[in-house]
Amino acid sequence: MRNASWIRDYVALAVILAGLILLFGALSGRFLTPATFGAIANRIPTLTLVATGMTLVLIIGGIDLSVGSVLALAGAVLGVALTDWQWPFFACVALAVLVGLSAGAANGLIIVGARVPPFIVTLGMLEIARGLAYLTTNSQTKYLGAAVEGLARPITGLGLSYAFVLALLVVVAAQVLLNCLVLGRRMVAVGANEQAARLAGVDPRPVKFTGYALAGALVGLGALCNVARLGASDPNAGVGLELSAIAAAVIGGTSLMGGRGSVIKTFFGVLIIATLEAGLAQVGASEPVKRLVTGLVIIIAVVADAWRQRAAGKSFPLFARLLGKTINPNSNHPR
Repeated sequence: MRNASWIRDYVALAVILAGLILLFGALSGRFLTPATFGAIANRIPTLTLVATGMTLVLIIGGIDLSVGSVLALAGAVLGVALTDWQWPFFACVALAVLVGLSAGAANGLIIVGARVPPFIVTLGMLEIARGLAYLTTNSQTKYLGAAVEGLARPITGLGLSYAFVLALLVVVAAQVLLNCLVLGRRMVAVGANEQAARLAGVDPRPVKFTGYALAGALVGLGALCNVARLGASDPNAGVGLELSAIAAAVIGGTSLMGGRGSVIKTFFGVLIIATLEAGLAQVGASEPVKRLVTGLVIIIAVVADAWRQRAAGKSFPLFARLLGKTINPNSNHPR
């Protein structure tokens, strides 16, 4: 039954993606071209990496609103290290990943150690990281040019960028983590029922901490892809990225209540969002219309997730998860 359900989910996502491609192909004569598909593929590595990390956080029953600002901070540090400090390229990349890892670890440490709701902690980190990004760059965009642009250029004969290949490898690795490794199974168990996991001998604290730290590291890696695509480190980068990452994960079937998710399905969600944005741009939709449609997609995805939860017998309100409360299904009160 479970395998049949997963197959249905994949088929549904594939049908939605194919439907969008056919729709925009009918509306625009330029959409069904290799150039368009190549452009879509080479624009999504950043969102893919960030959404992968967001999926891990949602699976453990958390949420991270700071990913956009942390991406800007990691990109800013990478740019400063590359241009002002003249560090070697790979040392700059390692530093960017370390910045993201540190921010994610700080989120996890406070959430787990001080038992502060993740919504509040990551909202605070959103402001802290954005402020640090402005301070790091002196509120100026740093142009890096050829030093990083090669990562975003299509590979000869393949048409896909190194960044896309990197993001795809991370998706596969994260899915293996969830399906095959002890840590992944513990993440699912903690997100599904933290109390039951504790009674089974699993300490939720290191699992949650690791989930946030991994998500932060992936944001740092996403900053590299973003800087490579833009050819610059921009302290304003990543505004609203957390919404797109959450939308991609939820479209892919990751539960906002925790305990269920698939990184590969999240990748389908990223493709759906990217196709929608590219199609709207080609048919000449204005920016307000694009934001309206994207917002509707997010709402539809959340409503669909709520229906799935009710069907599974989990009708807990979303605000309880955001505020870090555990709901007893046999009681009318949070505990």
